[in-house]
Amino acid sequence: METRQVSLVDAFTAEPLTGNPAGVVTDADGLTDDQMRAIASELGASETAFVVDSDDADRRLRFFTPEQEVDLCGHATIGAHAALFERGVVETGQHTMATERGVLDVETKADGTVWMDHGSVDLREVDLGHETAADALGVDVATLRDVGADLPMAVGDSGFPWLLVPVNYFEHLSGAAPDMAAIAAMCESVDAMGVYAFTFDTIAGESTLHARAFAPRAGITEDPVTGTGAAACGAFIRRHGAIDETVEQVVVEQGHFIDRPGTVKVDTDGSDVWVGGRGVTTMDGTLTVPAADDDEDGIIEA
Repeated sequence: METRQVSLVDAFTAEPLTGNPAGVVTDADGLTDDQMRAIASELGASETAFVVDSDDADRRLRFFTPEQEVDLCGHATIGAHAALFERGVVETGQHTMATERGVLDVETKADGTVWMDHGSVDLREVDLGHETAADALGVDVATLRDVGADLPMAVGDSGFPWLLVPVNYFEHLSGAAPDMAAIAAMCESVDAMGVYAFTFDTIAGESTLHARAFAPRAGITEDPVTGTGAAACGAFIRRHGAIDETVEQVVVEQGHFIDRPGTVKVDTDGSDVWVGGRGVTTMDGTLTVPAADDDEDGIIEA
């Protein structure tokens, strides 16, 4: 049977078993959509990146959750390029990757940091009551109203649409008790896939934001460290003037409440966004792939 080399790479961290694990298949040419979806399900990461040849860029990346394909995934992009850099497939400098969001630039630094162009973020304010959001997140409505007077809720999309919900203090975000069914219904009502709740109250002094991300519509209960969410939120707070102009880089901390802490760096003018982070391979092996005409529920053996 056909086999492929697969990896799990922890993204937005340099420490193994922290950050956000992404599946990576660095040679995915010839795999069908059903095979990619089955591999993503077997690896069990929230997203898996599949690297294939491209006529328009240095390579093409496709991204699958265990349930569906998505246009773009920040942590899987970081993870894939970190793995390619470790293997000597890519060198320090600029590269291009084709995605469903178009051809985007990627830069690898000598220390292994990967920066990716998220393109332009689409932002739109939503008419959603604070009570609805508070009930879904399991927080007191005052924690949202307090900051919501100056910063409205909005949907930000840089490849994955997040409902951006500002929370006043860290203790309230940490104490959230999210109702996944309510979050899914709320997100569906505003054409978002998940909730990205954030506060300016952080653990680390160098951080700009602390965030938590819940995306039950994509099969993700809580995402550890979220590139697309950080990109959208960074553009959002920059566009609304919520951070001082002297702050050159937005630093987002996330994942602490599920023991997967990590950091996302965001450079943005409020529209175009670059996201940066490290990645470390934690598992490397060979996976047996079912034939393309096998039943979609066929077994994959690791």
